[in-house]
Amino acid sequence: MKLSHREESGVMVIEPKGKIMGGPESTELHDLLHDLIDQGKKNVVIDLGKVDWMNSTGLGLLISGLTTLRKSGGELKLANVTDKIQSLLTITKLVTIFKSFDTVDDAITSF
Repeated sequence: MKLSHREESGVMVIEPKGKIMGGPESTELHDLLHDLIDQGKKNVVIDLGKVDWMNSTGLGLLISGLTTLRKSGGELKLANVTDKIQSLLTITKLVTIFKSFDTVDDAITSF
C-alpha cells in the first residue's frame, strides 16, 4: 500500500493505493492519523478509490482510525468505496458505522 495525503477545504484527504493488508503499512497509516491529530487536523476523508483489496487487518485500521479521531473530537469518512470493499463493509456490518460518500468532494462537504 502506498499512502499520500493532502488538505482540501480544511479536511485532510488520505489516499491509500494498492492493498490494505496490515504489516509495516499499517503503522504508516496509524502514525499519519496521530500526526494529523497532533497538528489539530481532526476531520479526515479516506479515499478508497485506488484500493484493490482490504483484509480484516485493513478493516481494523479503519476502525482504529475512526475511534482515534472521534476520541479527539474529529471524524473519519470514506469516499469512492469500491464494490469489493463495499461488500466487505456490508458483510461485517461496518456499513452502519462508517459514513461513505460517492466522491471526495461530497465527503468534504458533509463536514
